[in-house]
Amino acid sequence: MGKHIPIRTCVACRTRRPKRELIRVVRTPEGQVQVDPTGKAKGRGAYLCPQVPCWERVLQRHTILAHALKGPVPAEALEELRKFMVTQLSR
Repeated sequence: MGKHIPIRTCVACRTRRPKRELIRVVRTPEGQVQVDPTGKAKGRGAYLCPQVPCWERVLQRHTILAHALKGPVPAEALEELRKFMVTQLSR
């Protein structure tokens, strides 16, 4: 029997993919919202495809992310996510 591969859903496009193919955004117990490159940070997580259209959708309609993380997303956190999208993701 093969090793179990966890599947997660992108909060923007609702595509189901293996967890390792998605990027996790986490709201920490302290309330900070940030990209979690390890996928292991403590807190409430939401997953996004590593593609610009999904990130643009979440950044335009940040209620999607707020709903997934069960709490508000501060403006400075949205700016950090935007910077991550511009510098780390390819079109």
